[in-house]
Amino acid sequence: MKYKNLTKVLISLTLFLFISASQAEQLLMARTNQGFPEAMLKLQETLSEFKYSLSRVQRIDIGLTASGYQTDKYRIVFFGTEKEIAHLSKKYPHLLPYIPWKIAIFAEQQDTLLVSANPMQLSDKKYPDADKYLVKWKKDIEQIFQILRESE
Repeated sequence: MKYKNLTKVLISLTLFLFISASQAEQLLMARTNQGFPEAMLKLQETLSEFKYSLSRVQRIDIGLTASGYQTDKYRIVFFGTEKEIAHLSKKYPHLLPYIPWKIAIFAEQQDTLLVSANPMQLSDKKYPDADKYLVKWKKDIEQIFQILRESE
């Protein structure tokens, strides 16, 4: 029962961090049978293979443990390419809160879940140059998630 409650808290936190609840269908999600350490390592390796750099890995579990949940397996991985981030930051400052892009990764019993907001939520047809990056990020995240689903 405690795992179900923890899962609900983690998913709610993810939704809060990424998008409003009214846009929850805009999440990209994957589940892998790998344990958390293996999935985290595979995620970092796969991001590197896609030519992304990790900007940082942030622990989110401190607030959860303060609320009585026992977990140390919840992270947000920030990633991007220096060139893309510099270009978009300069040309489209309204995208600054969303870049570098993020993937939440957390353990759920023996599995590991990965969640990211769909970059296409930020699409604005007035900015086709920005849209080409959003399309690329969505495609890359979907491929990265597929690689993690298949690597067990």
